[in-house]
Amino acid sequence: MRTRRSLLGAAAGAWITWSSAPLAANKMGLSERAATPSLAPEGRMPPLDGAIGWLNSKPLTTADLRGKVVLVEFWTYTCINWRRTLSHVNAWAEKYGSRGLVVVGVHTPEFSFEHDLDNVREATAALKIAYPVAVDSNGAIWRAFTNQYWPALYFIDAQGTIRHHHFGEGRYDESERVIQRLLTEAGMRDVATDLVRVDGVGADAEADWASLRSPESYVGAGLAENFVPAGGIAPEQAKRYALPERLGLNNWGLGGTWKVEREAALVQEAGGRIAFRFHARDLHLVMGSAARGRSVPFRVLLEGHPPAIAHGSDIDADGRGMVVEPRMYQLIRQPAPIADRRFEIEFLEAGAAAYVFTFG
Repeated sequence: MRTRRSLLGAAAGAWITWSSAPLAANKMGLSERAATPSLAPEGRMPPLDGAIGWLNSKPLTTADLRGKVVLVEFWTYTCINWRRTLSHVNAWAEKYGSRGLVVVGVHTPEFSFEHDLDNVREATAALKIAYPVAVDSNGAIWRAFTNQYWPALYFIDAQGTIRHHHFGEGRYDESERVIQRLLTEAGMRDVATDLVRVDGVGADAEADWASLRSPESYVGAGLAENFVPAGGIAPEQAKRYALPERLGLNNWGLGGTWKVEREAALVQEAGGRIAFRFHARDLHLVMGSAARGRSVPFRVLLEGHPPAIAHGSDIDADGRGMVVEPRMYQLIRQPAPIADRRFEIEFLEAGAAAYVFTFG
């Protein structure tokens, strides 16, 4: 689960932090409880005003939604925690849409490139999201809900009252029971009582919590931690870095010439490298190109060798891939046994931007 460290500005990304507490909550969420929680009123549903645009729908108002059970879902398209909930939310939208459920996705961005309506539109299509999406690039809806998390789910009854919320991953059975209860309260007959069973594929797959020992790690100067050598980042200036020969678990370093800005590190010449020592089944990196429409080739190594069967969905077995649109790239999915591994990525041309490592 991602939490916001500061309020979102109209032209700046929202900074977030990782805490071990959300990870523990996610683990507990894997042990599902089928019972419906208490659905005491939590206040009225705030208005959906302030979106810069809507996808898959005309603009919706609280008046439009009165009489419907509504699931409001806050997301941002590079968030791995949200990605792992997507298959469940899609399944609920499909299963209960004809019974009176309306899912409204609210895309509130983290990084600057996620403010771009075209980027959000392309991501929505690529991820096969068919329910209405309010593009909340200025954070107006986020603030109206006083929300602080990606992902966040708010369950609203047919009278427009928030009756339940859930932050982070997990507790999918519980969430579906809430939907069923609210639909029944709204007078819908023959509401299904079975529960959906979905298995996410690729980056959408459930994390391997038992082996996950690496936290989300930012590359931009604004939130960078565990950089080696300590204090060695020179923010906002081009600098030549030497890649460390050895790294401790969850330490990382740069090689070649980079400009480390607040959100991201920008490679300044061919051969720029990042190394990270991690412990997880999956490794992802949010990346983009400094120039829109430009592609930047890269190569990945695992323990100094091509990843072979440990390659992720965005590279081949030789570790080769291409940064195209700004998004999260799955670079490693290693088979058991999971152990500490040294990951390296080398950019074969200048112009790539690296934002954050995530793991699963």
